[in-house]
Amino acid sequence: MGPFVVSPSTHPTDCGRFFRASFSVHRSQGNGSYSRVFRFDKAFASREAARLFAVTQGWLQTSMAHPPAC
Repeated sequence: MGPFVVSPSTHPTDCGRFFRASFSVHRSQGNGSYSRVFRFDKAFASREAARLFAVTQGWLQTSMAHPPAC
């Protein structure tokens, strides 16, 4: 995804039946760095669905010139 490192992640909900998605974005350039973590409230029926959502959101965040703030 260009100069960014995007790391998708999934987490089980408290009840253990569903999963939540998140991803982190990291960029280092010269002496500066940028890191941000995005977590979503939406619950998914499977770990794969949550991972796919996180990957898609990470791609959108890093490919847009001016991404919307969450």
